[in-house]
Amino acid sequence: MNRPPLVQIKLDNYKPLRELVFEALREAIIKGVLKPGERMMEIQLAEEMGVSRTPVREAIRKLELECLVAMVPRKGAYVADLSMKDIVEVFEIRGALEGLAAELAAERITEEELEELERYLVRIMESIGADDLSLMVEVDTDFHTQLYKASRNERLSQIISNLREQIQRFRKTSLAVPGRMKAALEEHKKIVEAISARDGVLARRLAEEHIESAENSLMDVISGGNDTEGHQP
Repeated sequence: MNRPPLVQIKLDNYKPLRELVFEALREAIIKGVLKPGERMMEIQLAEEMGVSRTPVREAIRKLELECLVAMVPRKGAYVADLSMKDIVEVFEIRGALEGLAAELAAERITEEELEELERYLVRIMESIGADDLSLMVEVDTDFHTQLYKASRNERLSQIISNLREQIQRFRKTSLAVPGRMKAALEEHKKIVEAISARDGVLARRLAEEHIESAENSLMDVISGGNDTEGHQP
């Protein structure tokens, strides 16, 4: 095994074991611990996490539904490797839904939530100043989660989150493109300004453009336009 072992599951959590195993495996895929094309062997994964095979098997099936795992007939489960077509389709859908979330947020956001978005902007700026890419990815994710929450549409939030998980492992690659972190911050600022002004039409357009910019950065790296550390073809 040429990778770090998976984290042992702690059973002192209020969540069901199957959910803990699913979340642990999903995080391992997103963070690149389990790499695209790697076979997911139930016995090995169960031993690493200190659980039985049953919750691992259930988690793998659920990960398949999220397109993070691919089942190969007579060979087993493998970490899915998203194709260019897959990525384009996910970004197209996410751009439209993200725009809708921003538009709804402009209509429904509270002052407290607006202040929270502003605080995330400050944290993003701090992560750029510290040149901390991992922190930037974390705060960027939290920023968008807060935006979805402000839309007051739980189904929309859930759909966008599921789509985001499919490309989350590429997020660091996209943000590592020279100048992309600062550009993303400016895009976030404009979205927040539009939401603050209660301009839903503008907020939608800016959110769609933001997702398109992220897609373009990622595509540049994948197609060889940039030699960025952590690139996964």
